Amino acid sequence: MHTYQLSQWLLFFFIYSFVGWVWESCYVSVKKRRWVNRGFLHGPMLPIYGSGALVILISTIGVRENPWLIFLLGMIAATILEYITGAVMERLFHVRYWDYSSQKLNLNGYICASSSLCWGAFSVLLVRVVHVPVEQAVLNIPALVTDAAAFILTVVASVDLTQSFNEAMDLKRILLQLEESRELIRKMQEKLRITSEEMLADYRHRSDEITEDYRRRMAELAEKSRSRKEAYLERIDMKRAQRHLQLEKLAERAEFLMKDELPAKMDALIGEERRKELTVLKENIAKEFEKMSSRTDRSYLHIASQLRRNPTAASGKFADVLKELRDLFDNIK
Repeated sequence: MHTYQLSQWLLFFFIYSFVGWVWESCYVSVKKRRWVNRGFLHGPMLPIYGSGALVILISTIGVRENPWLIFLLGMIAATILEYITGAVMERLFHVRYWDYSSQKLNLNGYICASSSLCWGAFSVLLVRVVHVPVEQAVLNIPALVTDAAAFILTVVASVDLTQSFNEAMDLKRILLQLEESRELIRKMQEKLRITSEEMLADYRHRSDEITEDYRRRMAELAEKSRSRKEAYLERIDMKRAQRHLQLEKLAERAEFLMKDELPAKMDALIGEERRKELTVLKENIAKEFEKMSSRTDRSYLHIASQLRRNPTAASGKFADVLKELRDLFDNIK
């Protein structure tokens, strides 16, 4: 096997990242019946394929003439890479950008038997067929051109990676906030229920009205002709308004229960400890309003971009919240 320079290794990485992007984008687009720019990055690259190709080429250096050993070593090396990458990304972003949990013989959803076998077959195809002309083409490029191309592609990919990383962190932040918000509202509703069953009944009635109004506006939105971006942002605005009204009603109930002019019977029921709890509740509502204002349209557009490029993304910890976010734009025509 030829000894490659660093710039040549980088070109191999970008070439196979692009080939992987073409394959994944076409495959997913056919399944979804719409074009999907697949992958973590914005550009036409899937680094897991580029990294996988390099790992396979390196792990099979001494066995290039033996297809069975290429299959075995390539499969093992690529499978280990896929597991580590999937585990690290989920730990970092709390989202699985691919999920094999529904496949047979999977390990924690990061790898599975069928995927590993595909990696083995890909290893043989890569080493014995695809890489032969690619290697020759790259070796024929003048060193100066190779170095320049590798440098430019590395800069472009780094910028893309930085932007995509920030978008993924936006998704993580909003998933955390929305999950905390759901739990906070649930607890606040429970506190108010304990304090006043009658008031909770009134709150539920108003909450049902809010939900019904949200559904009505969603139905109206579906009938209007507008861009996907406009429709998505309007849905986000309606969701914000729905949560805003929920918090306002909770704040009103808490404020009412803390009034000095409450009947003596109710005042005795509340007690000093209950008043402190209601004070904390009001403070939490104020904090939630601040968090809502930090979830900008730009952040939600970043999330939509991430989820569109990764339609199989899943999250064990934030499954319900992720589904809610996906539903906001998934059915927009």
